[in-house]
Amino acid sequence: MEVYHLYSGGKDSSLAAYILSRLGYDVILVTISFGLLDSWKYAKETAERLGFKHKVVPLDQSILEIAAEMCIKDGHPNNAIQFIHEKALEEVAKLEYVERISDGTRRDDRVPLLDQRRTRSLEDRFNVQYIRPLLGLGYKTIRELTEKLFAIEVKESEKLEKSDYEVELRYLLRNKGIDPLMIFPKRHLQSRVLGWKKEKVHL
Repeated sequence: MEVYHLYSGGKDSSLAAYILSRLGYDVILVTISFGLLDSWKYAKETAERLGFKHKVVPLDQSILEIAAEMCIKDGHPNNAIQFIHEKALEEVAKLEYVERISDGTRRDDRVPLLDQRRTRSLEDRFNVQYIRPLLGLGYKTIRELTEKLFAIEVKESEKLEKSDYEVELRYLLRNKGIDPLMIFPKRHLQSRVLGWKKEKVHL
């Protein structure tokens, strides 16, 4: 049973991928790219270290343009990140061979997160199963599990080599003459999984 799992290389999406693999799914990690940067390579590198298959799925740059305008209008990135995430799920879900999609959204997330109505709409429109292994888990539980499983690098968002939506969105904002620190939280820490904490972890 294949599941196509949105993957940034961070601890949430890595833990969700691990849980899916332990449940018996054949997990294919999917990183979104708008083609402005090659930041997808960090997720690919982590996926290879963890032993997962990896795929890059392109999204049209017009989606990123809309998201950037949302950021500028709102003065914060929440709606933009939600918008990109929904478009990413739709893009993967509409692929002919995809029957199951997944992500690392968790109980405490405010964005990105699909409510029940949007979840049902996604599944009905694309005839897929949408699986969220972390939806019942809070921050402390996820931290405990990821610290046990993974070697993790933590840095400020601007300095971390990562593969999430933010990277290309920040890049586009800079190109428009907008300082991303006027939009995104200052000194916001994010994480990237570097590999297994113990050498022998069997999927």
